[in-house]
Amino acid sequence: MSQKTYTALRVTETEDNQFIRRLTDLSFDDLPEGDVIVRVDYSSLNYKDALSAIGNRGVTRNYPHTPGIDAAGVVEESKSDAFKPGEKVIVTSYDLGMNTAGGFGQYICVPAEWIVRLPENLTLRESMVYGTAGFTAALSVYRLVDYGITPEMGDVLVSGGTGGVGSIAVSILSKIGYSVVAVNGIVDETDYLKEIGAQSVISIEEATDESPRPLLKVRWAGSIDTLGGPILSTSIRSTAPGGAVTSCGNVAAPDLPITVFPFILRGVSLIGIDSQNCPMPMRQKVWDKIAKEWKIPWLDRLTSETSLQELDSKIDLMLQGQHKGRTIIRLWD
Repeated sequence: MSQKTYTALRVTETEDNQFIRRLTDLSFDDLPEGDVIVRVDYSSLNYKDALSAIGNRGVTRNYPHTPGIDAAGVVEESKSDAFKPGEKVIVTSYDLGMNTAGGFGQYICVPAEWIVRLPENLTLRESMVYGTAGFTAALSVYRLVDYGITPEMGDVLVSGGTGGVGSIAVSILSKIGYSVVAVNGIVDETDYLKEIGAQSVISIEEATDESPRPLLKVRWAGSIDTLGGPILSTSIRSTAPGGAVTSCGNVAAPDLPITVFPFILRGVSLIGIDSQNCPMPMRQKVWDKIAKEWKIPWLDRLTSETSLQELDSKIDLMLQGQHKGRTIIRLWD
């Protein structure tokens, strides 16, 4: 291994249990053990990264640490026959950015089994507009389509429509012909949601019914839920017979206040989405969809770009619930 130096956004813990974020110069000696070293061109900002950046032990156990669950770049060194220097690759999910130094550093070192070759028709920058959030959205859409939910069956609800997962889900569904109803965020982003493909937009209050009624009026052919809690419960109770709801997040709440009646009287299916440990054959298949027929023409509308030097303030915005769409990080100026 060479002795190159690089810059990373490093999170350290002080003696009084405070967590400090600062740019730090590191060397290849600081990289973890792994098969492949990747020079990271782009990363992206996810809620899990923001949690890691403030010392959330449910995400990251030990500090100092470099967050960043997404990375796209070029193979620098490889001990694996599967990848050669110069190849463009994507690394998302698994343990990257959680307990393995992640994409907020200019280099990462990971097992070969975590790496996806960059598909044709997708640039490194575009891959990080998707990132883990976009992959999760695409996996959710894939599961709904595979289940048999078709555009002709009616509206599909997407909660958390202004977030990273939600905005990509709205866009993909719209691109492939579905009528999408998006749930607005705390701040009114109706114009933005319609710009990225939503047919209509409803408020959080309209999407939430906390009554004890086991079933509600049918409104949706299917639903992609990113929030959990009462909105997920409401969407399940409002889904048509034979419909399906995917669940991939718990930002609103980890609880699911519901009875079994939507499942046994309407045959609604609840489909869990685990993008972190998605098997590689499925991962490659979904990335190929993203790069081909599901590629979003209006990616720039979803995206803001920041540098590693400016990233700290973007993390604060996400923690304050003021983040919209996708933020990608440029690692090299």
